[in-house]
Amino acid sequence: MVDDVGSLKIRPLSLDLLEHAKEKLHEDPRRREADVQAIRDWLKKQAHIIGKPDDQMIINFLRGCKFSLERTKEKLDMYYTMKTMVPELFKNRDLTKNQTLRDILDYGFFFPVGIDKEGRRVFNMIGGKDEPGKVKMEDIMKVNFMMMDHIMMHDDVAIIKGTVTVMDMSQTKLGHATQMMPSFIKKVSVCSEEGYPLRPQAMNFIYMPSFMDTIFKLFQSFSKEKINQRTFVHGKNLESLYTKVPKEVLPKEYGGDAASVDDLGRDFVKQVIAFNDWFVADEKNGVDEKKRVGKSRTAQDLFGMEGSFRKLNLD
Repeated sequence: MVDDVGSLKIRPLSLDLLEHAKEKLHEDPRRREADVQAIRDWLKKQAHIIGKPDDQMIINFLRGCKFSLERTKEKLDMYYTMKTMVPELFKNRDLTKNQTLRDILDYGFFFPVGIDKEGRRVFNMIGGKDEPGKVKMEDIMKVNFMMMDHIMMHDDVAIIKGTVTVMDMSQTKLGHATQMMPSFIKKVSVCSEEGYPLRPQAMNFIYMPSFMDTIFKLFQSFSKEKINQRTFVHGKNLESLYTKVPKEVLPKEYGGDAASVDDLGRDFVKQVIAFNDWFVADEKNGVDEKKRVGKSRTAQDLFGMEGSFRKLNLD
């Protein structure tokens, strides 16, 4: 059996991914072209949206929304809206011109490591590789979202089977925590959950210092309950982690059988750099709220921010 993509310019799926997409995401290969066209027709009527997603991007959003056309429209609208509403995270992303982003990317703090027993893509994230105060948290998260864009456009496993993340907090310092303002945390949470078609299945935190408890609880307060139920804190107990993520897919630094953190990180950095033309082209995308039918959206609507937040007392 071969995945017939018809006239769509998308990657054919393996039999395993195709069956999963049909069973879990309500994907019907016979209806795919019509679904993509329905989204295209809708986009033509959205004068406020500046962006022309290709077939692959539209099908990824459809998959991330389990082929609900209305949910796909909402998420695509949010994806383009946040590019204009949150320029500090989604503009000025040309890696050939922004050396700060290149330096952050070279930390190699986020990368795929393998596939677990349920067929989900496992990622490793290492917090605190930067020196607190020398790099803006906004720039770090900007690079993080660039990596998410790369995954969204390239990784069918992550889109269809979902993602599992191992978050290593061992290098995180108090100076990192004090940069995490509540308003910023809210922005990051909303953009991640409402603007991307990725399907997080589990978040595993290890080596989390006690001063991060407040930040962790803030993230949870802004996250959907479904995400919180899929979040696990293992402390320093790697045996606990192994009950959620098999050792064989983890880097050797965590007792696993995969390559080293440095090698895996460098490989993914190369892939993101090779995607730079897409980031440059994406610079023009966003929304023009003056052209939105009905009430224009504001930062208050999206992020619930009233005035400015004072820094958390983490001492």
